[in-house]
Amino acid sequence: MTTTKSVSFETAISELESIVSQLESGDLELEQSLTLFERGIELTRLSQSKLQEAEQKVQILMAKQDHLELQPFASNDQALGES
Repeated sequence: MTTTKSVSFETAISELESIVSQLESGDLELEQSLTLFERGIELTRLSQSKLQEAEQKVQILMAKQDHLELQPFASNDQALGES
């Protein structure tokens, strides 16, 4: 298990799926189950945080897009002052 902060969203989800499978199997000792459950909670929090960050970025980009003004297209010739 890697440190939680260095895990990508996709890796966290994949590891969570693995943890769920292991816990659902019922073949683990109590201590192992608790350790995996704790790791699952960490990964869930990390995933939620990354999703919130992504949502905020999208909202910021959408807000910026609303404030953009369309400019007429200028060809390279017009931009250089040539007719």
